[in-house]
Amino acid sequence: MRDPDGSRLKRARELRTNFTLAEARLWEQLRAKRFNGIKIVRQQPIGPYFADFMCRSHKFIIEVDGATHSTKEELRHDQRRTSYLAEHGYKVFRISNDEVLNALDQVLTLISEAMAHRD
Repeated sequence: MRDPDGSRLKRARELRTNFTLAEARLWEQLRAKRFNGIKIVRQQPIGPYFADFMCRSHKFIIEVDGATHSTKEELRHDQRRTSYLAEHGYKVFRISNDEVLNALDQVLTLISEAMAHRD
């Protein structure tokens, strides 16, 4: 999607510098092809949304959700977002901040399995 005024690129850069502790810990495992040799990017714009982490080759998105994703309004927003991304061919994998912070090895195994079933 085009970004004629550069606002989406600017927003993506802001998101890349302001991330949660859980996102930072997960990124350390995913960056620079450290995760099964797969290239993963972060805060990637897709339509009106930004994916926390995305593997383009697998059309796979990893979303790390905090406590704000528990209200009815946020859950509806997440569902609209997931539906939009699915319509564009992406598989969305959601995990919580707590899961990343307390069980990172298990999270990485689940991501690996979900990506393997994506092919």
